[in-house]
Amino acid sequence: MSAPQNPDNAAVKRGIVIKDDWPGYSLDLFTYPEHYHSDIENVYIPHGVIMNRIERLARYVMDDFEDTKMTVLCVLKGGYKFCSDLVEYIKTLGRSSNRYLETRVEFIRLKSYLVGKNDQSTEDLHIVGSSDLSFLRGKSVLIVEAIVDTGKTMKALLKYVETFEPKMVKVAGLLVKRVSNMAESLTDYVGFEIPNLFVVGYALDYNEYFRDLNVSPEFAVGAARSVTF
Repeated sequence: MSAPQNPDNAAVKRGIVIKDDWPGYSLDLFTYPEHYHSDIENVYIPHGVIMNRIERLARYVMDDFEDTKMTVLCVLKGGYKFCSDLVEYIKTLGRSSNRYLETRVEFIRLKSYLVGKNDQSTEDLHIVGSSDLSFLRGKSVLIVEAIVDTGKTMKALLKYVETFEPKMVKVAGLLVKRVSNMAESLTDYVGFEIPNLFVVGYALDYNEYFRDLNVSPEFAVGAARSVTF
């Protein structure tokens, strides 16, 4: 995989950088659901690479969170796979060391897209369901999000979370898009920094389709032809 660039030590938590001209892997190298054959262009990041990077992020979290308890705030729907795998790695690392980080997982769903334009985020934050996050008061909090671009929604969420006076707040993002005004400073742990492309799979969707694209062990995030529609 020639596209990712190795970050220096000072930027090691900033993620694996994938260059703009990275073409992805040929679909012939992977298996994926038959009904998606006409919709997917390539495999952008293989599942094994994603899982290995998430394990590394789990180590960063273990090093940074000094408390024995952590509240994980998972942003649905796209973040559920990333959150599940990240928490599982944290638990595994705890079982194999002399320090166990107890995790409590809570879920929040945000309305941050314009109707009919799923690739255009708005500046407004709308919490679907209960907006009472008072359980975060005095807690060490990790917000887990699948993808962050300009960071408008994350900035609004962080501002809202801070009103409940948590002890500390950090953000883990599997993907951070390389766009103008990109939200680097908002995300403490980054899996991959990617170009401004529309990607699906690993619970990321297009109008609720493609979330299941990681059913094959090798397949995770792909670039969908639907981006050109």
